Amino acid sequence: AFEAAWCAACAVEGTATIVIPEGAYLLGPIIFKGPCKGKMVMQLKGQLLASTHLEAYTQNWIDFQYINGLVISGGGIFNGQGASAWPHNQCPKTRICKLLPVNLVFSFVTNATISGISSINSKLFHFQIFESRDITLDSIRISAPGDSPNTDGIHIADSTNIQVTNSVIGTGDDCISIGPGCTNLTILNVACGPGHGISVGSLGKNANEKDVNGLAVRKCTFTGTTNGLRIKTWPSSPARLQATGFLFEDIIMNNVYNPIIIDQNYCPYANCPETDPSR
Repeated sequence: AFEAAWCAACAVEGTATIVIPEGAYLLGPIIFKGPCKGKMVMQLKGQLLASTHLEAYTQNWIDFQYINGLVISGGGIFNGQGASAWPHNQCPKTRICKLLPVNLVFSFVTNATISGISSINSKLFHFQIFESRDITLDSIRISAPGDSPNTDGIHIADSTNIQVTNSVIGTGDDCISIGPGCTNLTILNVACGPGHGISVGSLGKNANEKDVNGLAVRKCTFTGTTNGLRIKTWPSSPARLQATGFLFEDIIMNNVYNPIIIDQNYCPYANCPETDPSR
C-alpha cells in the first residue's frame, strides 16, 4: 500500500501529498525512490512501527532516495521497535559486524524539510543523511534509552547545507554525528541528553574520505551526556584529512563528563592494532 501510494504520488506534476492518518501501522523495510515529477509531501499523523523480524531487512528501514523537493511533517512517530534488536548488535565489540537497520535514510536528496516528527527506539541510527544537500530538520524529537548501542540521533556524511534546529535528542550514542565530506552545517537550539554529545567524526577510518569544512553549533544544551563537543579521529588513517572552520558558541553544559574533547587516537574497541599517530 505504501509503495503504491508513493508511485502514484511520484507521477504527479506539481505537489503531491501522501497522508498517513492517525493510528498505528506495521511497516517492513521500504524504499521511497525518485526522481519524481514534482514536490513530494508526506504527512505522518499516526505511528509507523518497524518490523522486528531482522531477517526481513537487507539494509535499512525507510529509505528516501534521489528526490528533489521533499517535505515530511504531520507530528507523527517513526517507531523502530529497536529493543528486540539491540542485543544482536556486536559492533561495539568488534570491527567486523553486521549493521542493524537505520530508521530513516536520506540519500541523494535535495531541497528537503523534515519537521515536527519523532523517531523513537531505532535499531541503529535514527536519521542518516548521505550525499544530500539543502536539507532542514526542524522541531524533531529523537528518543532511545541511554544504553541502546549505536543509536546516533542524526548522522550526516558527504553532504552540504544541512541544518538541524529547535530539536530534542536523547539517545544511546552521539546526538548528532558528522562524518567525512561535510560542508556548511548548522546546528542551532538543540537539546542533547542522554547521549555522547555532538561529534565530528569519527574521521580517518577509511581510505578516500573527504575533509570536513564549515560547522556552526549555537545555543545548544547538553544534559547528562558523556561528551559535549567532540572531535574524534582514528590513528594510522589511510587518508590525510582536514577538519576546519568550526564555530561553537552559547553552549550550556549540565553534568557533562567530557565537556570539550578532541581525541586523535579514537578507538572504541578494547584492542586496536594502529600504532601511528593521527594524520
